[in-house]
Amino acid sequence: MAETTSHERELSREETAAYLRRIADELASDETTVRVPVGNKAVRLSPPSRLDTAVRVTERSRRIRRNVEQLELSIEWNPTKRGGGVDEE
Repeated sequence: MAETTSHERELSREETAAYLRRIADELASDETTVRVPVGNKAVRLSPPSRLDTAVRVTERSRRIRRNVEQLELSIEWNPTKRGGGVDEE
């Protein structure tokens, strides 16, 4: 069974950088589980020391509407243990 927790909102560039830094700090810690904030919750994950990562950049030119740029970051792994879950904040 797959569980998905998602949240979308608009952030400033500075807020986006701070959010990504918070996730990066969690991944860089020596803890066996990391807490990833998703909306008003924190999801506990158990990443191993090596992660599969992917980056995709899409640039769309449109004649009628505004141009669009998109950056997607993907990090995937098999959990090291059953320590995941969701914490209400």
